[in-house]
Amino acid sequence: MAESQSSPLNSPTSGRRTLSFSRRERARVSISAEAEDVASPRSPQPQSLRGGPKPSEVYGFVGLISTIVATVIFFVWAYIPEPWLHSLGITYYPSRYWALAVPTYAMVTIVLALAFYLGLNFMVTPPPTSFNTMFDQYSRERPTFINPVDGEERPIDPISDIGINHVNELMFNTR
Repeated sequence: MAESQSSPLNSPTSGRRTLSFSRRERARVSISAEAEDVASPRSPQPQSLRGGPKPSEVYGFVGLISTIVATVIFFVWAYIPEPWLHSLGITYYPSRYWALAVPTYAMVTIVLALAFYLGLNFMVTPPPTSFNTMFDQYSRERPTFINPVDGEERPIDPISDIGINHVNELMFNTR
């Protein structure tokens, strides 16, 4: 084990590390020399390959911890009796009414926003009998090509809409 510590595999600047948990030995870290160039600060590699957390990971972790702390504080405020809070020295806090009112108002606001959004979509949707449901300014008619002579390759048809009469013929024709 003494010679592995002096080898270039244990270089502290290497990016690749292997952690070994053996029952006979203490946990040791062996480092590959191949990754030494990858982890250099001059390389154009992204920060995640050079080591260290990405900013999005840090912000996510801080957001997670903040949310957990805020939730615990909310539940302590909402459920612990007032004499217990006073015995802990907490005497100034909002009314318990808001522990029920704010979540209720938030839920009602979300439900009303969804209903309003659905209502707006129903208002701007044309009725099923309108020709606007079949044709608009972006509709493309299928071009007609002259049938090629046998053996010649035919070009791929350009993108176009399928007419409603053709759809009805394909779906409802009883041949």
